[in-house]
Amino acid sequence: MNDRPRLLFYCQHALGMGHLIRSLALVEAFSSGFQVVFLNGGRIPEGIPFPEDIERIDLPPLGMNDQADLASLSHLPLEAAKQRRRTQILSLFADYQPDVLLIELFPFGRKKFAYELLPLLKQARRITPTSIVVCSLRDILVTGRRDQQRHDDRARWLVDRYFDAVLVHSDPAFIGLKDSFHPRKPMAKPVFYTGFVVPRKPSSLSPEANLGTGRLVVSAGGGIVGERLLHCAIEAYSIIWPQKALPMTLITGPFVPESTRQLLERGRKGSPDIQILRSVPDLTAVLQSAAASISQCGYNTAMDVLRTGVPALFVPYAQGRENEQLRRAQLLARRSLALCLPESQLTPKSLADTACRLLTFRPNPHSLALNGADTSCEIVQHLLENDRMGDCRATVA
Repeated sequence: MNDRPRLLFYCQHALGMGHLIRSLALVEAFSSGFQVVFLNGGRIPEGIPFPEDIERIDLPPLGMNDQADLASLSHLPLEAAKQRRRTQILSLFADYQPDVLLIELFPFGRKKFAYELLPLLKQARRITPTSIVVCSLRDILVTGRRDQQRHDDRARWLVDRYFDAVLVHSDPAFIGLKDSFHPRKPMAKPVFYTGFVVPRKPSSLSPEANLGTGRLVVSAGGGIVGERLLHCAIEAYSIIWPQKALPMTLITGPFVPESTRQLLERGRKGSPDIQILRSVPDLTAVLQSAAASISQCGYNTAMDVLRTGVPALFVPYAQGRENEQLRRAQLLARRSLALCLPESQLTPKSLADTACRLLTFRPNPHSLALNGADTSCEIVQHLLENDRMGDCRATVA
């Protein structure tokens, strides 16, 4: 009989796949001490490995369209998909009755998914004994909403009402929650810093270990918002090659539109030293042998750079109110851990010039905590142990 406590992990990736990759690193760590059910709400890219010791349940996938509105990614109409998801989530919770409910990002983000998450949180408070409810949060939140103060105040209220703790997957020596979250009243529930979350170290025998050998590696995360960087990289290559004679690999991301990929293939014609890949299972292994890296600055790519120590140039995605990547890239550049070229300054020439400078750049060593997955597991275990002794219980007003 399996006597490990039960943990239900809700993850919804809507634009790229950064939330998914970080969540998978977390559940892999949690699976050593918990029975884990992973509730997946987004589209799963082909080739993404899932930890063996977890149960994965896929909801009808939802994502965001070009207008930042919810969109169904299955055959179901949007409203039918939402209804089916809500019913499925509540039914699963009732059957599973987890000891711990871990929700990624909400209520600090994912407001469009409140229709299914608020009923789940209310149900978690109705069962006896109630589940420990924890929020899993990345290092930097998006800011700049028209109603930012109202948003922050609402998130604080929801945490205090329905959650027992917040896990911030950052090193406070780098950045803290207070730097991007400003409610008028402080949160009453505890905030724990876990360190940054990274997947377990890849094997030196990884088949990707030689893909980047001596190459300039350009990557675009999931690929949905990387088109401009990828096109600029191909145009910049004609400037870089006469100066550095360095082969280049473009990793477009699994979600890149096929039309974009075809344009990139046409753009590289006549340049045999440009390689285009849709995805690799292990970007860290590729970067370990690369001459340098050019990428956006999502959470996971930044961690891949820090783990490998590869000279890196970040061109952070910064459209609309998306400012999280720019802040991360600027913080890394200030510590001389990487170079930063703001997307507003991106041209083929600026990219080529900065890339040539990158090839002589040597990043500083860092002392940032990268043990966030194991630390998160230890914190949740401690919360659960205290709860069972009657020392930790969220209250509902």
